[in-house]
Amino acid sequence: MFGKREAHLVVLNDLDEAWEAVRRAVHDASPEELPGLQRALKILDEAGDGEPQEIRWTRQVLTRAGIDPRTHEVAAVREVRKQLPGLSLASAVGLVRQVKG
Repeated sequence: MFGKREAHLVVLNDLDEAWEAVRRAVHDASPEELPGLQRALKILDEAGDGEPQEIRWTRQVLTRAGIDPRTHEVAAVREVRKQLPGLSLASAVGLVRQVKG
């Protein structure tokens, strides 16, 4: 009943919906609107580079802290757990190792 509780990293991302909305707008755009919408679509394509959000979050945490996970894995795991209290050691290690690539 009083077991350990692990925090889970949940990232909300509406990028797919935004991309689809801009894509539809490009299809229906007037010639004047088209260049701006195409630029917006390019920006959204670049933002959604295929990297999972939890890995992007981990990379941002480590960059802000100035920690290179390749050379300081223990410090990286500690920082990730500090930023998300309740995250298990195994989960933090997994995130850091994915960032290390």
